[in-house]
Amino acid sequence: MTAHLVTGIGELVTFDPRYEGPLGLVEDAALVIADGRIAWTGRSATAPAADTRQDLHGAAVLPGFVDSHTHLVFAGDRSAEFEARAAGRRYTGGGIATTVAATRAASTEQLTADARALAAEARRQGTTTLEIKSGYGLDIPTEERLLRVAGTLTTETTYLGAHVVPAGVDRTDYLALVTGPMLAACAPLARWADVFCEPGSPVAFDEDESRAVLTAAAAAGLGLRVHGNQLGPGPGARLAVELGAASVDHCTHLSDADVTALADTAPHGGPVATLLPGVELSTRSPFPDARRLLDAGVEVALATDCNPGTCYSTSMPLMIALAVTLMGMTTGEAVRAATLAGARALRRDDIGHLRVGARADLCVLDAPSHTHLAYRPGVPLVRTLDLPATVGRAGDR
Repeated sequence: MTAHLVTGIGELVTFDPRYEGPLGLVEDAALVIADGRIAWTGRSATAPAADTRQDLHGAAVLPGFVDSHTHLVFAGDRSAEFEARAAGRRYTGGGIATTVAATRAASTEQLTADARALAAEARRQGTTTLEIKSGYGLDIPTEERLLRVAGTLTTETTYLGAHVVPAGVDRTDYLALVTGPMLAACAPLARWADVFCEPGSPVAFDEDESRAVLTAAAAAGLGLRVHGNQLGPGPGARLAVELGAASVDHCTHLSDADVTALADTAPHGGPVATLLPGVELSTRSPFPDARRLLDAGVEVALATDCNPGTCYSTSMPLMIALAVTLMGMTTGEAVRAATLAGARALRRDDIGHLRVGARADLCVLDAPSHTHLAYRPGVPLVRTLDLPATVGRAGDR
């Protein structure tokens, strides 16, 4: 397999402990790619010979972003809902039920085309790994379709039949469906299962219901994720710890006990706290306290939560900028949260870093440093690196 040398890197973020600081920074750097993997990193002056090479002329390079929480497969538009919320008006247009109806009515071809367009949009902004949930079908055939479409874009597919209880459906009956026939149909198409655990919501799931969903999913061989503590205090974070979930996402309203539980399990691979600041931006809600979590020793990730209702954005650079300017994170902490911590939220060790052996998923900045991701918000600085076909790929992500 051809070895390809990338040189002229002004700043390389590796997360390799051999190099400087927590980001593993190398200045005036180079790297070698072979068989779709990182084969060498170091200073340009010490770079080995390679079959092909390219010069980035001082650009910064970091791992591709890992967006570990998205809802990319859906149909329809909820811009009227966003406009009403922005204007402070009450909106009665249906919310998530609008998306469910449109998604059920859409053809598989249309769902696939729309999801591919969003995934391509994310990739243009440096995202190289996506997690994609179902959850806009809420019946067996549509949930299956959504996961099949998601599976054409990523291996990180998540069954979210327990997104909400559909209108007009008995809660007990729907829980039996989600933990029974729907799970049986969807489990072969998913790596993960998720549940919207919000006891104060009339359509989401309480602690006992959420535990039933997650326990059944684990028995079916799926890894666990939790939507938790978004709308108010609740059991989501502690349930994620109890059941060994890979992540608990949103984490806007955490008690001291929640933070302690997450911190106590962090050294042992406990749940990553995945923060979704685009939701707070879109809904004008309080932002989660990232500083509190980080200071307690909790692993914190950032993701977009791209969805049609509460954050219609695929931009991980935007999430980094929001985390730095509005959530008290340093640029280095935010970059780690968008890369290495996102990979840990997916329990992946082959992505999110640029150590030798990692996938060659590179994010290139038209800037000299990772700091520019927050320093120049909204500016299209990011691109992925196009590699020669002869370099090879490491396989489906």
